[in-house]
Amino acid sequence: MKILTFGEIMLRLKTPDHLRIVQTDGFEASYGGAESNVAVSLATLGDDAAFVTKLPKNPVGDAAFNELRRYGVDTSRILRGGPRLGIYYFEKGSDIRPTNVLYDRAGSALAEADASEFDWKALLDGVDIFFFSGVTPAISTSVEQAVRDALQYCHAHGITVICDLNYRAKMWSREKAQSVMKELMQYVDLCIANDEDFEATLGIHAFDGDMHTASTRLRPTARACRKFRSFTQIAAQLPASCAI
Repeated sequence: MKILTFGEIMLRLKTPDHLRIVQTDGFEASYGGAESNVAVSLATLGDDAAFVTKLPKNPVGDAAFNELRRYGVDTSRILRGGPRLGIYYFEKGSDIRPTNVLYDRAGSALAEADASEFDWKALLDGVDIFFFSGVTPAISTSVEQAVRDALQYCHAHGITVICDLNYRAKMWSREKAQSVMKELMQYVDLCIANDEDFEATLGIHAFDGDMHTASTRLRPTARACRKFRSFTQIAAQLPASCAI
């Protein structure tokens, strides 16, 4: 079974020893992103996983490319070109101070890519499952269209689509996320989300406010899944499922 994930891999710069960005004079460098992490995890578990993105044709892009390859991810579908690799700075939380992420991804190779660059007939050849998250269409309007094109191709050719809603408030507003993701859900076979992402991205309430009593959360979660199934079936007559 072949799995293809679509998204952006970035240079991850982490401060050491729980330091703030303004405190450190050095960063620990690695590479990662929502969909690339999924591809790496699947490949590590022995699955046939491929990743599609666009990477700059320079040493930083080469390093990200090689990072995927060393974990066994199929990189043959990755596009090369564009101005730069996106970066995110990571501050690990400490005590009551939460973890913080600062994005520097505007103008990245993927963000600047045109939707027409992605030949989904070729990219999805032999693929059984297509995976994306809510991060990817938030990157740019052209990437949003590329996701839409991929999902329409998958729907027309019987390829299973899995989506992790994965809402990122630093990338787009709830209103924008809902306007895009509600429309894309008509092509999704399995939707994965936590309570907060489900509400932020689709506008469906699935959280009862009590994180300590899981049993009391079953009823609102079941209602949320029924509502999700209802509006996806109305849109496309698909037997969509959700997992919260």
